[in-house]
Amino acid sequence: MKRKVTKWVGLVIITAAVGGLLSGCAWSIGSDRCAGKVVAPPTRGQELIDLKKAKDQGAITEEEYQAQRKKIMEK
Repeated sequence: MKRKVTKWVGLVIITAAVGGLLSGCAWSIGSDRCAGKVVAPPTRGQELIDLKKAKDQGAITEEEYQAQRKKIMEK
């Protein structure tokens, strides 16, 4: 009896692992794709806020900021 249970548990684990690989979930670690969540694209306002933060932290120059801001506003 113990062997049958062990055999079934092993089969379930293998099936789950193969199913995860075939569905692509194994390759999307860190994303919400396999968690069943729908992630909305950022709003224009959020993009502008993020862009301003990048400029304030010195990650981008004033020129890069203005160019990206223009692109966002034209969307």
